Amino acid sequence: MTRQWEYPYIAPIKQKTSLIGSSGWRGFARGVTRRGLLLGGAGATVVMGTPGEAGQRDSIARAPARVGTWAAAPTAVPTEKILTLAAKTVRQVVHTSVGGDLPRLTLSNEYGAEPVRIGAASIAVRSGTGRSSNTVPGSARPLTFDGATEVVIPPGETVVSDVADMIIGAGMDLVISLYLPDPTIVGTVSPRSKQSNLIVAGDATAVDGPGTGKRVTRYLWITGLSVRTVRNAASIVALGDSITCGTETTDNTNHRWPDLLAARFRVDRVPRGLLNVGLSGNRLLFGYEDKTGQAAEEASVGAAALRRFDRDVLGQPGVRYVVTLIGVNDLANNPSVTPAQLIAGHRELILRARSAGLLVVGGTLLPFGAASARYNNPANLIKRHTLNTWIKVGGEYDAVVDFDAAVRDPAAPERMQARYDSGDGLHPNDLGTAALAAAIPLDLFR
Repeated sequence: MTRQWEYPYIAPIKQKTSLIGSSGWRGFARGVTRRGLLLGGAGATVVMGTPGEAGQRDSIARAPARVGTWAAAPTAVPTEKILTLAAKTVRQVVHTSVGGDLPRLTLSNEYGAEPVRIGAASIAVRSGTGRSSNTVPGSARPLTFDGATEVVIPPGETVVSDVADMIIGAGMDLVISLYLPDPTIVGTVSPRSKQSNLIVAGDATAVDGPGTGKRVTRYLWITGLSVRTVRNAASIVALGDSITCGTETTDNTNHRWPDLLAARFRVDRVPRGLLNVGLSGNRLLFGYEDKTGQAAEEASVGAAALRRFDRDVLGQPGVRYVVTLIGVNDLANNPSVTPAQLIAGHRELILRARSAGLLVVGGTLLPFGAASARYNNPANLIKRHTLNTWIKVGGEYDAVVDFDAAVRDPAAPERMQARYDSGDGLHPNDLGTAALAAAIPLDLFR
């Protein structure tokens, strides 16, 4: 039976809802000191905490050893979607954010039940756009692991490559090629890559144009890429669900809101890596963590954001900031949660981020008044409003980005503007994710 993990902080909070519920939200809000000042941001209100509230953060003059330029959050594979590869090469396209040299790749077999042997691996500059996984001739560099050209990833483990002798431009597309010589079960994936990747026959790690093969829109085993870069560089982690991973954006265009925010930093020549660890269906308080082979269909939603926080946020190279956009799927699924439980979960995120020296930015939940009844019902509308009000005026986040205000319809505030709506009333389209990215003041991350 699939183990369904519920974050243990829920239980005591059920006994503490009177802190808010007994006197109502207004009484609670009056008792909170609103720390900060308001900054304009493309239609969204940003509340920024006063200096020093986030604990002892490192100085911006610190030179990080490495900075993440791309990331993906791993999950198990549901039983009906298990894929076995033998004598195949997986060619996967990743879109970088910050530039640098000496790239280093992270591979994960966290949810696999069997060892994975990588017979050869390479990194190259992509040639073409869209579905292309061709590479620029002469750009490929072999990836080694402790000097060896192959590596075995034990079940439940991750490995990091040696650095490759390569310079990577900011916003560059790369092709990561992994050769699987043995029959290998794909046990760890990021389930919605929004990028067409290619599986081809044989060892194609040194081939510029491998031809045709099987297309997949998942990332297999790859979870991070870091580079050595300039001294004032840092990475920003975007922690969220399908809205962050770009579920309803156009494939092969890099129109997820973290990608578009990274493009804004590049225009301003600010070296910030954007690491997107959004998972479709992900929740703040509840998730699924069984190994592949035992995992149910829901495995793709991943571990609860609170449970994966150390791995997907604190474990990133050069991380200095985290932006959260999480909680809407807690409203739409069992077990039912209260606003107090969601607020307690967000407080836990804040505490853990600050304890690690990060500046933590809270994002308000988007309107879903035109979505299905799972989301759009009177109880959930009240819960969303309560959580969003706390995020905005509670004064506990170091800064707040009002994603809700960036896309809502002024004439019907519980709904997303039609021009931003992908059609399901819940997920923004390409124009909507651009509005989310535009709503974030770059000065928050200087």
